[in-house]
Amino acid sequence: MSEDETVLVIVDGANVVGSVPDGWWRDRHGAAVGLRDRLVPYAAAGLPGLPGPAEIVLVVEGAARGVGSVAGVRVSPAPGSGDDLIAELAAAAGPDRECVVVTADRGLRQRVEAYGARCVGPRTVRPSSDRER
Repeated sequence: MSEDETVLVIVDGANVVGSVPDGWWRDRHGAAVGLRDRLVPYAAAGLPGLPGPAEIVLVVEGAARGVGSVAGVRVSPAPGSGDDLIAELAAAAGPDRECVVVTADRGLRQRVEAYGARCVGPRTVRPSSDRER
């Protein structure tokens, strides 16, 4: 399967981590590492309703910039605004590649949908135990 046939999933790290008040603000780096590791299975399996494989890109900013990539999840540190990098990645995907952005940020959703990306909420990549909190 070529890269153009593989769905691109861009995860707004700050928004997804911030969607659950579990103390993430005390250890932003650790919270980003935890999210990255929870995303790994989605590379092969895909997202609910969107079969894999998928190219997973986790966009991080601020204190999470030092988080490294792992097999299945490429971590992209934003040099400035995470939203700006996410919009750039969605635009670069082009009209011929399926792109899904995981975020609840309404402004970002509008920006990436203008490039043809589809958006899903943070609960899409949260384990069921996190959803129940």
